[in-house]
Amino acid sequence: MLKERVITGLSGWTMVAILVAVPVAGIAGLVALANPEPPPIAIAGLILLVLDAIGWRGLTIVNPNTARVILLFGRYQGTIKTAGLRWVNPFTMRRFVSLRIRNFESGKLKVNDHIGNPIEIAAIVVWRVVETAEAMFEVNDYEHFVHVQSESALRAMSAIFPYDAHVEGELSLRGSVTEVSQRLAQEIQERLSSAGVELIEARISHLSYAPEIANAMLRRQQATAIIAARQKIVEGAVGMVEMALDLLSEKKVVHLDEERKATMVSNLLVVLCGDRDAQPVVNTGTLYQ
Repeated sequence: MLKERVITGLSGWTMVAILVAVPVAGIAGLVALANPEPPPIAIAGLILLVLDAIGWRGLTIVNPNTARVILLFGRYQGTIKTAGLRWVNPFTMRRFVSLRIRNFESGKLKVNDHIGNPIEIAAIVVWRVVETAEAMFEVNDYEHFVHVQSESALRAMSAIFPYDAHVEGELSLRGSVTEVSQRLAQEIQERLSSAGVELIEARISHLSYAPEIANAMLRRQQATAIIAARQKIVEGAVGMVEMALDLLSEKKVVHLDEERKATMVSNLLVVLCGDRDAQPVVNTGTLYQ
């Protein structure tokens, strides 16, 4: 695998000064060519002018957070990351590579979660190039490669977790945001390492059930929420009944046998756990028939 080799090239401003001064000698040589028998220095002056014209092609501008990959007759020479005006061999090819942080949002993918439910999912991926040689020569188009491999990783990660946790403590796409993002980042980075790309962040941007099962799953979520609420209500009602019986016994307000306690417990639970407001009935007689 081709690895990045950082080079600096020569100072562009120094070479500009040289390339400006060289034509002075070249022009003097051209003047000498006008003589019937030009001296050898005239030929040298002409050669200098030709070399000077070629030398200007070696100047290249490197902007901040960008790089220039240098190729000489098909061979990789190195990468210039030093910002400013630089000079390299004028016969080389210089390819531009951006080192800036970039991001994109994947399309909404229709996949199956861990238990086979069809869902729609999308993600935001933040990345940048860190190895210019790998990015340029190991893959055909590193930007397209990042997009395709990110979607592939998103599909693979979706099959690991269920949409919702059905067991307490189970990781899920909807409820375990941090863990899911970490796993997604791991899946993407494994695929992008060969392209010289570093993943900075990956997170879910869209998550929903597929339209064909959305209504059924909504009813299921509602039923789950109702059951959870009922459990809390029953737990609270039992505690309140227990406290009422303890206080009645402690303060000796009334003495109830086991049968009357059972009746009282039944009535209190009906009042506390019912969906509707209870209609009180005032008993003006005795508890015992």
